[in-house]
Amino acid sequence: MKVAIAYYSRHHGNTKKLLDAIKELADMELEIELIDVVECKEADLSGYDIIGFASGIYYGKFSKAVVEFAKNNLPNGKRVFLIYTYGVKGDYTKEIKGLIWDKSCQLLGIYGCRGLDTFGPFKLVGGIAKGHPDESDIKGAIEFFRKIIQA
Repeated sequence: MKVAIAYYSRHHGNTKKLLDAIKELADMELEIELIDVVECKEADLSGYDIIGFASGIYYGKFSKAVVEFAKNNLPNGKRVFLIYTYGVKGDYTKEIKGLIWDKSCQLLGIYGCRGLDTFGPFKLVGGIAKGHPDESDIKGAIEFFRKIIQA
């Protein structure tokens, strides 16, 4: 099974920590490609069985770079999942879910967990969600991924 995960993880690398753990512990029968959407603007995703989009949350949404990448590269009818990290809990997936549905894709699931956030006033106190993603968050992401690939 071939899996592509397009991601944006810049400020503290929170999201990339989850993806690295998933890739490291993935079954040998899986071929996982991590696509940094800053370095790669175009990719042929038609040959992948499952496609993931992963991002930290910026201004209450997935990264604009991830959304733009999905708009330009997601083929119709694919199986898709989302992973995100946030400072403050909320549902930040409305925009990207709309795009997934517009492309007649099947949304397999969504995993979100806390990640260190030093944006704006949080910077004054050294950030919020310090120490996240932690081991529990990482294990949760791995378990989520295992369920997704078995769906």
